[in-house]
Amino acid sequence: MPTSHPRTALRRALVLIAVTILAVSAHVLGDADRAEAAPGSSFTNPVVDVPNSADPTLVQHEGFYYYVATTWSSQVVMRKSATIAGLKTAPEQVVVETGGDTMWAPHLELIDGRWYLYYSVEQCCAARRTHVAQSAGSDPMGPYTKLGILDLMPDQGWAIDAAPLRLNGNLYMTFSAFAGDGLQSLYIAPMSNPWTASAHGTRISAPTLSWERQDGAVNEGSFALQRGGRTFLTYSASHCNGPNYKIGMLEYTGSNPLQASSWTKYSDPIFQRNDAAGVYGPAHHSFFTSPDGTETWIAYHANDSASDGCGRTRTTRVQKISWNADGTPNLGVPVSTTTVLQGPSGERNIAPVAIRNRHSNLCLDDYNWGTEPGAEVRQWTCNDYAVQDWYLGDLGNGYVAIHNLYSGLCLDDYNFGTEPGAEVRQWTCNNQAVQQWRVVDAGGGYVNLVNRHSGLCLDDYNWGTEPGAEVRQWTCLNNAAQQWRLA
Repeated sequence: MPTSHPRTALRRALVLIAVTILAVSAHVLGDADRAEAAPGSSFTNPVVDVPNSADPTLVQHEGFYYYVATTWSSQVVMRKSATIAGLKTAPEQVVVETGGDTMWAPHLELIDGRWYLYYSVEQCCAARRTHVAQSAGSDPMGPYTKLGILDLMPDQGWAIDAAPLRLNGNLYMTFSAFAGDGLQSLYIAPMSNPWTASAHGTRISAPTLSWERQDGAVNEGSFALQRGGRTFLTYSASHCNGPNYKIGMLEYTGSNPLQASSWTKYSDPIFQRNDAAGVYGPAHHSFFTSPDGTETWIAYHANDSASDGCGRTRTTRVQKISWNADGTPNLGVPVSTTTVLQGPSGERNIAPVAIRNRHSNLCLDDYNWGTEPGAEVRQWTCNDYAVQDWYLGDLGNGYVAIHNLYSGLCLDDYNFGTEPGAEVRQWTCNNQAVQQWRVVDAGGGYVNLVNRHSGLCLDDYNWGTEPGAEVRQWTCLNNAAQQWRLA
């Protein structure tokens, strides 16, 4: 048993450096900048890990984020979180049973007060086509009613990655399909309502430039970005099976959206691989605004290795974009998964807490600074180190996920124990019931932490009072050994 935590000197040095940087920043920024809205909780990418993390659509609505992505199954599932950081542990809720064999690339959009889910479905012996479901009310989580298949191409032809576009007061659907020349291209179709195309689509972009044809000639995954009276249509180019999957852009510069001549293609990609940061194939994407409406962000998928492709290795990442002086969007470069980002402006500020036991007066601790699944949790003298900083992420179902700032792991009913004395450790956050905890008021400013799977309470095992005291689960008794202060 150690007598003190390792890395203490390093930790103190980092704290001193951080304090110095903050002091200098405060001096440089001045009072005007301090008046800006506070950023949200910090996070690192990916914000959603495998497997349901490719082809993401992320929207912000009334202070919450709603997330859908490819599931590799027949279901459309959704996550909801008050913060970007919380998406990682947010539970998945099935919102549509598609009835198909596999579902890809769902797109969530609010149109005239209802939410619509557009998703590509492959059914036995038929082309992959776009289906649509409509929400019963204004809640993005549904319930949803399936409205059928969008008739976007002749002869019930292949049509995927549908995303609506409102332009000149009219509704259109952009999507990807194959033209007579065999090129997977971008199309647009007029819509009489959100679930009915009034005509088949016409092609507005083909993969003709060299950077659109790496590992395969592809234009797909279109998404509209509108600002200052201008309409940009971003899209994924080249084939997702290689590291050169990237984002290109069209701009609406004509008078008829259904004509290719009304769309001007930019000659260079606007977002692509960043080998130095270990980011490959960053593309299929969506844009969303910060809760206070002052920032625009991109959500996209990417791989960690140049050898990865279109499979389950792709994870969802987000970062803030900016705007060039000429009014065009500047997506920057994809950041590494070690880069700490500040959350979108106006997010609900969720700070980490210490979890202090009433009996021992010790704090819940990532014991020995563990970072691997199975890392121990014990109690230690309360301090200001990250190993004692815990985030309680609201899962929206009456439970929270409790993850450690230092390890990035979640508090876990280890080995799915259900008997008194069941172990508690840390594990990769996975949304399972063993990582869901109910916070129950115990009176006097204390709470009980009850595991959803076991029904047992987090417990100062054997009433320990020395640093290193064990933490396990026990039948809930609401005694001092099971009372914790969150501060």
